[in-house]
Amino acid sequence: MDTTILQIRDVDADDVAVLRARAEREGMSLSAYLRALIHDEAAQPTNAEVVAHIAAQEPVELSVEEIIGYIEEGRRQ
Repeated sequence: MDTTILQIRDVDADDVAVLRARAEREGMSLSAYLRALIHDEAAQPTNAEVVAHIAAQEPVELSVEEIIGYIEEGRRQ
């Protein structure tokens, strides 16, 4: 895994205290806790990314009747 150093300036001291306490409760260092937070955030697509992905997909042509049929079929299962 390729890594890089990240420095964040001007973080409120109260915020750091909260994060440090959370890390401690998880049995993690503050750095490990923040790495996990950053990884989780980066792994989740934004709403704009989801919308762009959907927009890039081939449209599905279904009639209202077909949609209702699929819903009813799903309810019977």
